[in-house]
Amino acid sequence: MENRLGIKKSSKKWRIVLIVGGVLANVLFFLITNHFGLPFFLDTIGTIITAAIGGLFPGILTAVVSNTICAIFDENSLYFMIINVMVAIFASWYARYSTFKRIDKAILFAFTAGLFSGVMGALLQSLLFGQPQYQVVSELSAPMEGTFSIHPSVAFYLSNILINLLDKTITTAIAFLIIVLTPQNEAIEVRESGWRQKPLTGEELRRIRAWGKDVKYTSRTRMAVTLVSMSLILVIIMGWIGISLYFEGEKGARVDNAWNAARFTATMIDTGKLDKFIRNGRSEEDYTNFEYLLATIRNNAYGVDHLYVVRGENDGVRIIFDLPYEGKEIPYEPGGLVPYGSTPVLPDKEVLSNGVSASNEVRAMGSWLMSVYYPVIDASDSCVCFVCADVSLEYMAEYMRRFLMKVAVILSGFFVLIVAYALWTTDVYSTYPISSMAEMLDRFSKGSDSQEQLDENVREIRALDIKTGDETEKLYRSICSMTLSQAEQMRSIRRLSESTAKMQDGLIMTVADMVENRDSSMGPHIQRTTAFVRIILENLQKRGYYAEKITPKFMSDVIRSAPLYDVGKIKIPDEILFKPGELTEEEFEIIKTHTTEGKKIMDNTISMSNGDNYLKEARNMVAYHHERWDGTGYPEGLHGEVIPLSARIMAIADVFDDITSDRVYRKAMPLDKALEIMKGFSGTVFDPKCLEAFMDGLPEVKVIMMKYGNKSV
Repeated sequence: MENRLGIKKSSKKWRIVLIVGGVLANVLFFLITNHFGLPFFLDTIGTIITAAIGGLFPGILTAVVSNTICAIFDENSLYFMIINVMVAIFASWYARYSTFKRIDKAILFAFTAGLFSGVMGALLQSLLFGQPQYQVVSELSAPMEGTFSIHPSVAFYLSNILINLLDKTITTAIAFLIIVLTPQNEAIEVRESGWRQKPLTGEELRRIRAWGKDVKYTSRTRMAVTLVSMSLILVIIMGWIGISLYFEGEKGARVDNAWNAARFTATMIDTGKLDKFIRNGRSEEDYTNFEYLLATIRNNAYGVDHLYVVRGENDGVRIIFDLPYEGKEIPYEPGGLVPYGSTPVLPDKEVLSNGVSASNEVRAMGSWLMSVYYPVIDASDSCVCFVCADVSLEYMAEYMRRFLMKVAVILSGFFVLIVAYALWTTDVYSTYPISSMAEMLDRFSKGSDSQEQLDENVREIRALDIKTGDETEKLYRSICSMTLSQAEQMRSIRRLSESTAKMQDGLIMTVADMVENRDSSMGPHIQRTTAFVRIILENLQKRGYYAEKITPKFMSDVIRSAPLYDVGKIKIPDEILFKPGELTEEEFEIIKTHTTEGKKIMDNTISMSNGDNYLKEARNMVAYHHERWDGTGYPEGLHGEVIPLSARIMAIADVFDDITSDRVYRKAMPLDKALEIMKGFSGTVFDPKCLEAFMDGLPEVKVIMMKYGNKSV
């Protein structure tokens, strides 16, 4: 049963079953290996089978859906989705241009896929996490480092490669068995179920590509470029907006924590002891207690890296409390004086002299800090010092970098799926149908004029069976109707043309017979000479002589118009034309005028029929069939190849029939003697090549002579 697009519903059903089965196989094997802690994953079995049998898009879809489901149980599966997608692409390509049904080819696939998956898996773990994400990798890397004394990074990559080689070997072996056991016809039917026309063979696809090689931008390329560029732009814009909003929110939360920490610390400072703290430093018991409190506040304030207390003086910033922090393990000593401007972190003189809250964002090479300064007020409402809190934003940038890479890796799998779907739909609904129609129409327009070729072209176009269900299908049906109508019109025109040609040929033969029947001794002279002309033409073609001249049209024109070659004799008086004795010089001159008179008749006929037809060759034969190869003939004394080829052929046919037929003034010559005379005329009277072609056809010449009652044979 077929749907409105002509696709077997069973094929579509089995295609869906193949994808669902592939997803279930991937997820099931992944859960089994994950549960038992096996040193492989087997999460690409369904992908390979689906891609090898169903094609590229089903394979990619299986990979993406499988890893999305597996991410419910292991979030890392999303990051490795792109590897599964690449395996699907490779498996689809391998099934098309190689095979899975030979063990050596399957082993080569397993090795290549395993090596690629291992390198890509190790690279993703290094870039996204900076460490192995699976225990089996760590368990294999450690012994390799100790046993072979290799660098940890090398051991890490080798471990991933070995694990993936084992994984892909087992995976390919299972896939190999299933692919081999799948009936070939069923596999082909499932793979071709996505077509919206007659599936194109590899040869047909190559022919279409060769036909369209001069196209600057194909619709497929334009669609791919548009889709990829627009998707990338959209992802970049949305990603930038999302990250900016997240970063600003995170930055605001950390700065708020810094303000809260500074504000709380300010309430805990005993302003009356500040001078003691500056003089005695850590030797003062309360100093160390407050320093401990300061460290506790800093450690509990999310995002605050540095918390310290300073006071502004004329010569610089006086340090009251300072704690070690990442990037500065040795703190300033209590009471130390730091000149203004010596470090961008400490507040400047203007801030310290104003006695009000302030903030400062510092971006320098290798650092990105936000500092807040909160004043400490004594009992007399005077600012005696500032509590300063630094929020480092540098690690946030690193976090965002890793975050971006993770998002990019996750989206890459979905991105490839979207692009593959778009290209697939473009191919089956637009590119292949339109290219197929255009290529066939081009051949239709440039094909031969034969009706058989036209009918064959119509059959080929209708065999495309395009059923996209959209405007492309309507265009296809219009083209089918147009080509069929054109072929039928050409058939009608040919029938009319053939009828007209037969009528013209009949008139020609009638006119020729009227001329020749003036002399009853001529017999079927016209029929014999026409047959001899045909024999000479065919043998010239066989030998390849005058190939540029002897075309099918030329041969047809010469044969059809040959009966008219002596039409000029109608102007010759009977007493001269049928004189039994020898002609006088004056009479012979009159006889010779049959060529020029015939030429005038043909010129008039041609002018009345617009001149562009086969009668031009009739004019050549009428005017020049008495010219000689050596230039001694009449009426113009032409020589060699200057004499029209049709006239050179007719000269041989005319002379041979004349000397082998009875005339009122002499008897016919025997064939042997006639042939001897003909050979003697080679290079003088006759074109040697034309005479050679005539001699090649002697068996057929004899048949013609006997057919028309010539007794010289």
